[in-house]
Parts: sequence; C-alpha cells; structure tokens
Amino acid sequence: MRVVVTDAEVTLADVLSLRLAVDDPLTEGAELTLRHRATSEERRVALGGSGTQVRDTTLAISLTPLELGPGRWDAYLTQDGRRTRLRSVDPGFSLDRLDAYALSRRALAYRAYRTRNGFLALKIDEVEPAAEVRAVWFREGRFEVTGLLAFTGLDDDESRHEARLALRRSGNGNGSHAELTAAATVQGVRFHAALSLCDVVGAAPEQPGTWEPTLEVDGLAEPLRLGSRLDDVDGKRRRLHYPAARIDGVPIRPRYTADDALMIEVGG
Repeated sequence: MRVVVTDAEVTLADVLSLRLAVDDPLTEGAELTLRHRATSEERRVALGGSGTQVRDTTLAISLTPLELGPGRWDAYLTQDGRRTRLRSVDPGFSLDRLDAYALSRRALAYRAYRTRNGFLALKIDEVEPAAEVRAVWFREGRFEVTGLLAFTGLDDDESRHEARLALRRSGNGNGSHAELTAAATVQGVRFHAALSLCDVVGAAPEQPGTWEPTLEVDGLAEPLRLGSRLDDVDGKRRRLHYPAARIDGVPIRPRYTADDALMIEVGG
C-alpha cells in the first residue's frame, strides 16, 4: 500500500494535522506510531478505517495527551500487520506558521517536518520566553538587532512595552565582568534595539571576551535571551559567519553558540 504525506502541520492547539495520498483506504486496526529516535520509546494512535475508496484522507491527532518528550520522533503507519515509515513530500516549514505558533506561552513546542531522506518526523523542544532574532548587523558604529518575542503570551498588536537591551560580559577566565544597557523598542511582539560598539570596547578595553545580549521587557518576569531557533537552520554556529567590525583596532563580531543563542565576541 502506498501512503504519502502531502501536508503536515502542528496547529496552534498542538494537533498534528495530516493529509495523506493513499492508493487504498485505511483498514480497521490501522495505527500511527511515533518512535523516539534516541530512546526507541513509542506512542501508538488508533486511526480506524476510512471504509471508502478515496485518493486523499485527513487525520487530526492531539499531541498533548501522548506525553511526548523532547527530541525527534519518526512516524510509521501500521496496517494489516505491516509497519512502514511514512514518506512525506511536505517540507514542513513556514516562517509565518512558526511565528504564529510562537505567540502562545508554551513549555513544549512541536514541529512537523520532512527528514533529509523524505520521511515525516516530529521535532519537540522544551521552550521558554525568548527574543527571536530576525536580523543583526553592525552599522554606523552600533550593534543593531531586530526580531520578535517568542512564547511570552504577549499579543501581536500595536501596544508598546518599555524595554532595555542589556549586554553582560564575562572574561575568558580572568574574572572580568561588565554590563551595558540601552533603551529598546517593543511594539506588540516586535522589537528593535541598538547599542554603541564604542561603549562595548570602552567597557573592558584590551580584554577579549564575549558579551551575552538579553532583552528586558516590562511585564515579563525574566530577561529574554536573544537567539534564532524559529526556522529550519540548525547549528548556526557552523553555518552563519558574520564579518567583524573594528573599533579602535579591536575586532567585534556577532556569532551563535552551540544552542543557537546570539553572542558578541570582542577581541581574540
């Protein structure tokens, strides 16, 4: 039996919505199996039978009751005693969908995607409120960054929120610490912030180190880390390389950490 996923989406209510192109109808006893790639733990969902000859069928599976843990889960279809991995032609990526999904306050984020080999899988991450970076650059002697607030529960409207960009520095084992702040603009869930690179160099001259930027927004309990995770590019530390600016001869460069958090590297 040939089954291909033509559309896969996790809705705002954490429901896995699938459209399948099938050669034959699903039979009674058909199951969708989700298998954790690292632990081999499984969750099974009874699908029932479609009972009619149809070329397309749709499924809606609530993910929250399945108690899926973080990681990657591969999808299989079991029918008539045979288990086959579900093929997919849907790339499973829409930036607009990811932005809309990130507006709600969540502890777990679910994403359906197509693997490199063309199969359906789920990626599940533990999440917390964060400042999702959309653009970062150095210009006119400033560090500037724009993006949106993710998983905060704030509304995407015209409301303005008092906010500050904070850079905190830790030296490379020399115990040197420093902090800088600047006013930031937050409208709804969109933010823009800028800070003088001269101030960054002047705060700890001739001492190489890294600065961690955070966004402090009134009404939110904790500062938001700046990072870039709402896309299909994993491992930005290896893939994205920004040119360095030089301030008074000191090189300054934005870069990403192993977990896709944004840092500012000074000197070195």
